[in-house]
Amino acid sequence: MNFPHTPSPLDFQKVAKETIEIEKNALDILTSQIDDRFSRACEIILQCKGRLVITGMGKSGHIGRKMAATFASTGTPSFFMHPGEAGHGDLGMLVKGDVLIAISNSGKSDEIMMLMPLIKHVGIPLITISANDTGPMPQNADVALTLGAAQEACPLGLAPTSSTTATLVLGDALAVALLEARGFTSDDFARSHPAGALGKRLLLHVKHLMHTADELPKVRPETPMNQVLYEISNKRLGLTTVVDEHDTLLGIFTDGDLRRLIDRQQGFDVTRPVAEVMTKQPATIDADIRAVDALEQLRDKKINQFVVTDSDNKVIGVIGMHDLIAAGVA
Repeated sequence: MNFPHTPSPLDFQKVAKETIEIEKNALDILTSQIDDRFSRACEIILQCKGRLVITGMGKSGHIGRKMAATFASTGTPSFFMHPGEAGHGDLGMLVKGDVLIAISNSGKSDEIMMLMPLIKHVGIPLITISANDTGPMPQNADVALTLGAAQEACPLGLAPTSSTTATLVLGDALAVALLEARGFTSDDFARSHPAGALGKRLLLHVKHLMHTADELPKVRPETPMNQVLYEISNKRLGLTTVVDEHDTLLGIFTDGDLRRLIDRQQGFDVTRPVAEVMTKQPATIDADIRAVDALEQLRDKKINQFVVTDSDNKVIGVIGMHDLIAAGVA
């Protein structure tokens, strides 16, 4: 649908750029707040034997949920606890050994302050995030992280804008620092994202996708071409492997080889043994190779399939370009 363009007295682009500049300035101020308190907060979380629990009310709560998700996906077990619900039973989520991060720009959220005596009673380390350290929350914290006195991008100074951006960035900074301290790898990340594209790229290996057993086309070198063609057609992989009595790979014959053979000879003897026309020393791959690496190798070699062999060059599978694409690796 096309909407008519109605000129507005407000310069929307100018407002957008001003907003971004204000929030960028908030991040500059945040950078100046990073000191030994940040290091201490990281040490407390690293020493945590339980979970990292995030709490916050309103917009701070929305940011807290995102922070908890980021921590959980980067090696720090974490969840979000709504402070309002915590006062009605959910505080039981907190157990000794946990660490609590409480977010409140003012540093005096009523809902969180109501929980403070119980938090102290259980003996849970408290890290607060607020604009400054003068409120009752940071005053009761083991570590009080501050955002600094940044201007909100909202012209009324009411809607949390710059402050929530800075809080989000501070949460990311904590998560990344902890990720590096734990030696968290891309494989670790993939294990917590098995359903995503990254998980497929990092967790799937050739052995998970290759055709094996009854799906695996195999003939002996003395097999006549009419039986070879039947094997290729029956297994529907566009090729057959040629093996000896021990399943050792001797060569392959593909439907492409068949077309080239017909073009050269304008027909061929169907009783001819495949050993006379097979491709010797075909491209092979190990079953433990990542699927994404197998796809890259297929593209580099400009071929469609790999024969999968073991350390003794015995055929254990076949994997093709279409298998990798169908699995979502591409």
